[in-house]
This record gives sequence, structure tokens and C-alpha cells, in this order.
Amino acid sequence: MTPTEAIILAGGKAERLGEAAEGRPKALVPIEGRPLAAYQIALLRRTGVERVIFSVAAGQEDLFEWELEGLGVEVVVVGEPEPLGRGGGLRLAAAARESDGPIYALNGDELFELDLHELFDAHRTKDGAATITVAPLRSNLGIVDVDEDDVVRGFREAPTLPFWVNTGLYVLEGEAIARLPERGDHETTTFPELAEEGRLRAFRHEGLWLTVNTPKDLRIAQEFVRADPDRLLPS
Repeated sequence: MTPTEAIILAGGKAERLGEAAEGRPKALVPIEGRPLAAYQIALLRRTGVERVIFSVAAGQEDLFEWELEGLGVEVVVVGEPEPLGRGGGLRLAAAARESDGPIYALNGDELFELDLHELFDAHRTKDGAATITVAPLRSNLGIVDVDEDDVVRGFREAPTLPFWVNTGLYVLEGEAIARLPERGDHETTTFPELAEEGRLRAFRHEGLWLTVNTPKDLRIAQEFVRADPDRLLPS
């Protein structure tokens, strides 16, 4: 059975976005008139998710509830009494689940275009405690191809490198949730432990993945949505 609940980590302060954030947390920064989280909810809703739990900074609960009202899912907002780190925030939010089955979890500053059914099918088939979505690593610098005799053979602008990076979109089983830290980052505690035990899986995604961390990132996201308004948020 596919997950009907999801957790979105939305405690980011949007400091790197500066004035472009308009004083909002990253998950509520507007992209073409809609909060970033609305696009994430649309992705989750298309897969059958009915309940989305937001992990937010204390004092922002009412803001999230008001901004995300009427998006077709039950929105539950859990405020951290103090900064707990991403792993601690996930653990606290997970306590608000109504089911004990697998859940989706994602960072509140990412935009994806992928089929979550495919992600979950891969997770279920590979029988892990958690599955992380990974994407190819692209260099932000140009590459010079040099042979063994130091002869330059060519140039490549921002090529794809032979590595994979964590996109911050997961499927978590109860086993993984139980091992989340009360404080700290799951990517330096829970995930390395599961990987060492052979209990962590990867789902390769080579489609759209946009992280909204800087004004440049926000501009790219705005331009993408403006060019095709229904692609990430069908009307």
C-alpha cells in the first residue's frame, strides 16, 4: 500500500535568499504566486497522499496553516520548541503520524518532477529500511580534458560527473523512523548507520530537480514555472 502521509522539513530560515524571501520561511516563498510547498503538496497528492505533516520553527504554525489551506490534503503543522536539526525535526514530526506504515519525507526547499509511484515501487521491491532519491552530480565549473602527455583534448561546460547526490526526498519505513536522532542530522547519523548495515537503498532520478536556496535558484524556479504553469501544479 502506497504511503498516505508525508513529512516536509520546513524549518529553513531562508537566510541565503535574503530579501527575495520577503520575510517568509523557504517553504512559503512564493513561486509565481503560490508558496513553494504548494508544488510539493501537488506532487504528493497525485500519488495518493492525504495528510502532510510540516516540521517548522516554533511560532510559525499559524502562518503555515493559513498559507496552505485548501490544497486538497490535511495539513498538520508541528513546531519545534527549539532547533532540533533536520533529523530531530523529522523525528518530532513523525510522532504526529496516524499510521505506522511507510511515509514520504522531503526537504521544504526542493521542486521535483517525478513519479512517486515509481519511487515507492522501487523501495518496496528492494526491501530496505529507507530509500533516498539520488540525482547525477553536475559540475558548476567547466572541465578541461587532459591526456597523459598533458595535451588538452577539449573542454566540457558543466558536465555530469560519475557521482550521485542526495536530493532530500525519501521513503522511510518504521525502522528508519525509530532510528532518527532526537537532535542532529539524519544524513550523518541514521543514514550512514543504515548504509553500513545494507539497509539503505537509492532511487536514481535524472529528471527535474530544483533546489531553492539562493535568489538565483528562485529566479530559475520562477522562470521554469512561468514557462509551463501546469507542469508542476496542474490546474
